[in-house]
Amino acid sequence: MSAKSQVDDCYRNKSLISIYLMQNFADHSYWHLILQLLKQVSLRRRFQIVMLFALMLVVSVAELFSIGAVLPFLGVLTAPESIFQHPMAQPFIHALHIAEPKDLLTFLTLTFGIAAVVSGGLRLLLSWTQIRLSYALGADFGAEIYKRTLYQPYAIHLNRNTSEVIAGVTSKADGIVHQTVMPSLTIISSVVMLVTVLVALMALEPLVTAAAILSFGTIYAVVIVLTKKRISIDGNLINRQQTRVIKALQEALGGIRDVLIDGTQGLYCQIYRDADWRLRKAQSNIAFVAISPRYIVEALGMALIAAMAYMLATQPGGLGTAIPLIGMLALAAQRMLPLLQQAFASWSNIRGGKSALNDVVDFLNQPLPADADKPEPMSLAFHHSISFNGVGFQYGKNLPWVLHGLNLTIPKRSRIGFIGTTGSGKSTLLDIVMGLLTTNHGSLKIDNIEINSLNCRSWQKHIAHVPQSIFLADASIAENIAFGIPSEQIDLNRVRQAAEKAKIADSIESLQEKYKTIVGERGVRLSGGQRQRIGIARALYKTADVIVFDEATSALDGETEQAVMESIKNLGDDLTVLIVAHRLTTLRDCTQVVELSDGKVSRIGTYQEIVELGKSR
Repeated sequence: MSAKSQVDDCYRNKSLISIYLMQNFADHSYWHLILQLLKQVSLRRRFQIVMLFALMLVVSVAELFSIGAVLPFLGVLTAPESIFQHPMAQPFIHALHIAEPKDLLTFLTLTFGIAAVVSGGLRLLLSWTQIRLSYALGADFGAEIYKRTLYQPYAIHLNRNTSEVIAGVTSKADGIVHQTVMPSLTIISSVVMLVTVLVALMALEPLVTAAAILSFGTIYAVVIVLTKKRISIDGNLINRQQTRVIKALQEALGGIRDVLIDGTQGLYCQIYRDADWRLRKAQSNIAFVAISPRYIVEALGMALIAAMAYMLATQPGGLGTAIPLIGMLALAAQRMLPLLQQAFASWSNIRGGKSALNDVVDFLNQPLPADADKPEPMSLAFHHSISFNGVGFQYGKNLPWVLHGLNLTIPKRSRIGFIGTTGSGKSTLLDIVMGLLTTNHGSLKIDNIEINSLNCRSWQKHIAHVPQSIFLADASIAENIAFGIPSEQIDLNRVRQAAEKAKIADSIESLQEKYKTIVGERGVRLSGGQRQRIGIARALYKTADVIVFDEATSALDGETEQAVMESIKNLGDDLTVLIVAHRLTTLRDCTQVVELSDGKVSRIGTYQEIVELGKSR
């Protein structure tokens, strides 16, 4: 895929631009999003979900048995003779050799107690299983978002906001657990148990059960109708403000030196406070809606039980006949009302999390390259040259051409310097060399083999990059030189050799902790020259034979720059070195200097030739 297509896809792919996501939000139904999410669930997790559903059925049966056991238990307490003589009780009485009604009480007491304990234990097991599976799915989704994001082409990363990505990987992926996965499982388990209990109650007392379903259902239906729009608005607000909060933190802490110098702490505190307050206000609105019907339903449930008790007490048989049925219905209500409330609260969470779910699904739908899960390829053969053949490149469909019809051949083991005004295409040319960008027109060839998506990784194994701003992790010097290598796999001898070639070994050895010295976040405990040399040592540790310096010395003072360039000069003759610099004098040791202008090669020659040409103008 060309870089132009990659950038255009940034705008076609809803996962990249949040505004575009919000504009298209209404096009996605919740169930469509759930189906998209399920596509990302592994076979192992799907099996676990099936097992969870089976456990739900077992718990429902146990719950039904525990509720049903209360009817004969209370019956034998209030009217033991009627239970003893009941036709349905005769098989148990004969099997257990029960001779008197009072002996039946012992059996039913044990049965009711055991049923209650087993039911409670199974409900506890169901809750534990739901929570563990929900968090496991959340971990899977977060890892998959991170993976798919890292594997996106460089052109995509150029056009996306890192705050959105961080929010997607952290808060939004975590929100999927609390606002989609757990609520969905809770609704399913609640519905299964509710249906089981209601079917049993309908068989025993259809009129009262129908009245309860109608009353409770009406209350929840009215609340849903009145609040669903508000919940959706608050859910969208939460989704936006989560990104704003992370953005405020990133910008202020990332530019803390300027913030302290300019005294803009108050501004950033206000930005953070505003975003965080809006976020928490929306969260509190959804939380209140989620619990609000509970108090109405509980009061109505008590009133219904009282009315039912009055009606049954006035029937033939009086209170003695009514108590067992009232007790069973009361126990059923005690089980059902929390299930109803859990289901409604889960619906509220799902409704409020739909916007975040939309973002997460789109992140998960980012395409992975074909070689993402394949072993590292072998290096592409490189013996002769790197060549640009009529290369054209633009960052977007309606943006100007950065490179246009560029032709250039770079021999192996040469040292090529690139100069030109800002926007002339120097860094873009190097990004194409490094396989980060793909040409719109023309081709990049290595020994007459065109670089494409199939062999790009094989070519990149030759390349190391030293940018203007070296990223240093808050870790040891050794870990920063062997960047990306697990600490237990770092070859310290190779680290020392790379440091010696980069002319920083003496500085490191003078430190108390030597290669174990922690450099601080972004290398704040090191000088600019030391950071650049660690960047060079990092490139050398990779044992690459093409090293790209993209304005790697432009931020250094003259003396430090000269020392770093001396380090580059002494790297060895087997390397192909490409250097972008603003100052021509930086390139005096290059075998050739290439000047770019308007996306093309305007001049090429030795350093001395370029200097002479400049004087003659």
